[in-house]
Amino acid sequence: MDDEEKMEKPQKASIDCIEKYEGKKVTIKGWLYNKRSSGKIHFLQVRDGTGIIQCVMGKGDVDDETFRLADRTTQESSIIVEGMVRKDPRSPIGFEIQVSGYSVVSMAMEYPISPKEHGTEFLMDHRHLWIRSRRQHAILRIRAEVIKSIKEYLDSNGFIQLDAPILTPNACEGTTTLFKTDYFGEEAFLTQSGQLYNEAGAMAFGKVYCMGPTFRAEKSKTRRHLLEFWMVEPEAAYMDLEEDMELAENLVCHIVFRVLENRKKELEILERNIEPLKNITKPFPRITYTEAIGILKEKGVNIEWGNDFGGDEETILSTSFSKPVLIHRYPAQVKAFYMKCDPEDPKLALCVDMIAPEGYGEIVGGGQREDDLERLTNSIEKHNLPRNVFEWYLDLRRYGSVPHSGFGLGIERTVAWICGINHVRETIPFPRLLNRLKP
Repeated sequence: MDDEEKMEKPQKASIDCIEKYEGKKVTIKGWLYNKRSSGKIHFLQVRDGTGIIQCVMGKGDVDDETFRLADRTTQESSIIVEGMVRKDPRSPIGFEIQVSGYSVVSMAMEYPISPKEHGTEFLMDHRHLWIRSRRQHAILRIRAEVIKSIKEYLDSNGFIQLDAPILTPNACEGTTTLFKTDYFGEEAFLTQSGQLYNEAGAMAFGKVYCMGPTFRAEKSKTRRHLLEFWMVEPEAAYMDLEEDMELAENLVCHIVFRVLENRKKELEILERNIEPLKNITKPFPRITYTEAIGILKEKGVNIEWGNDFGGDEETILSTSFSKPVLIHRYPAQVKAFYMKCDPEDPKLALCVDMIAPEGYGEIVGGGQREDDLERLTNSIEKHNLPRNVFEWYLDLRRYGSVPHSGFGLGIERTVAWICGINHVRETIPFPRLLNRLKP
């Protein structure tokens, strides 16, 4: 065996677990995130999708041609770096790589997103590139953690994932916010919610959930609204409103716990104050809609009993509590056709909204479903909905109806709250807004 064969072969590594390779030679395949030079040394910030690490290239560590190649490599060029991993307490991740090998896979054109300040519209136009940045990386990694923790909690508590269709023949949350499409000559809509199909699943499996995109054609430009957003929607047979609220409370506690446990680095990048998140433990405060109206009036809001809450009212209510607050028993008149009325007061619906603290508003909406065939039929007629497209839904009351409940948790609003960011447009890879369909 010759000397070259005796030399240590570099191991392919990822930056997120670079500490495992201290004192070893590694290969990093990624992109040039940034660089600076001081004459005889290049400091290369390299990202590989899992993180960013500084790679130090001295003029004597590589041949002249390689050193010049690194000098002219443009931002976001795809590169392969070889070198020794060593500890460096000055590094944000505690390690850096001493470069001994360097090659360019593809030299990038001049990158449109520079360190200078860019406007929101420019960044949204270049969203496909913006998601490469450190801040957007942190947000979307937290989003992935939120989704993972949701599935973890529901899967471990007896729920089975049952996917709902995207194309549906019927409305779920009102006919004014539907995206209509042609389905081979038949009218169809993009789903507003998977709930109705979840109810069928609950009658088959007991406890189910779906997770996926939902669509609302709302002409709204607020910081809390998207036209396409993701929801997780658990639904369970033999579950009443109280149990529904407990499930929502437990799920949100688990989500926050997992993000604090696994995504501290990302929260630090976002400069998120985590002290309020550490306070997210059971029990959450619970108030009735009527009590919420009282709080709003005490704070000077001109609102009458029977009005639904908008963003301003939710903000005021959310800043009144240090934890998410569960507001239950809204007027039936402002809720969907499928909500069950309170037997003790038929003017009220057995429903609940969870309002996140710190001004973030509603993150959960749900309640107990009407399980009586006659009352549900009357409600469909009262809401002027076409009976024929709901016959399958009425079958669930004809064949083994039971009390059942569920809710929808909005992924983007939850991520915005946990990350402490102002607008939901940064919480989804490619947001769909009132005036934005691209990229």
